[in-house]
Amino acid sequence: MPACTPWCTIRRAVFYSDVPMNRTLGTGHPRYVSGYVSAERVFLTADWQHLAMLNYEVDASLLLPLVPAGTELDRWQGRVLVSLVGFRFLKTRMFGLLPIPMHSNFEEVNLRFYVRRQAGNEVRRGVVFIREIVPRRAIAFAARTFYNENYVALPMAHEMCSTGDNGLKVAYRWRNGRCWSGIHLETDGSSALPGEGSIEQFITEHYWGYAAQPGGGCVEYRVMHPSWKVWQGRQSSFEGDAEIFCGGEMVATLRGKPESAFLAEGSAVSVMWGQRL
Repeated sequence: MPACTPWCTIRRAVFYSDVPMNRTLGTGHPRYVSGYVSAERVFLTADWQHLAMLNYEVDASLLLPLVPAGTELDRWQGRVLVSLVGFRFLKTRMFGLLPIPMHSNFEEVNLRFYVRRQAGNEVRRGVVFIREIVPRRAIAFAARTFYNENYVALPMAHEMCSTGDNGLKVAYRWRNGRCWSGIHLETDGSSALPGEGSIEQFITEHYWGYAAQPGGGCVEYRVMHPSWKVWQGRQSSFEGDAEIFCGGEMVATLRGKPESAFLAEGSAVSVMWGQRL
């Protein structure tokens, strides 16, 4: 789809895979049992479905100014990665109990990178969000208020369909002004758990979030979910406005070919209350 496509031409459709949810714990995964979320306080629960992940290698110098205090860049085989991710938020509930009228089901697209923090004898591997796009102002406001996450609210749409050969085609789009941008991914083969040490395992198995705070320090919060099966990407692309996520050299990176691309199945997720470090 061209970068500038009128709103009225966007077709919204959903295809749900009949592949069962995986409930296997990954290596180093925080305690997760279906229906049980530990003694920590739950901030939000939701189902995250069909996460399209386009992953790019970048120079560490581009990210170092964004690394929250107390953390360091986490590398895969010595490489520093950023991921452009689109997915569906479904059945969203505050505190694990309260549905949010008109705000339970929506799309999100974000640009993220990966860090780690030593907490005693534990290495906590986490995600830092450079920019997150959602379609609802109230969601963006809550995320900025509670975590100082860099959210923006824009009109969004998604498409998902079967290719007829066990593959899926997914697209997540957003409109900035009169122009549409989007992530596109077509899968190949069947879904499977990522291999040990693979880039897919590295990307999907970061179970903490870190957000730098005004005046210094950062907030750390746990994100709990089982390991996810993934489909390999056959074709992938990002089209449109990269400047909304970042500037300078990273814009050129996002306009290039991803290091890898895959679709993660997703699952029920619990986001815990954050703690300031």
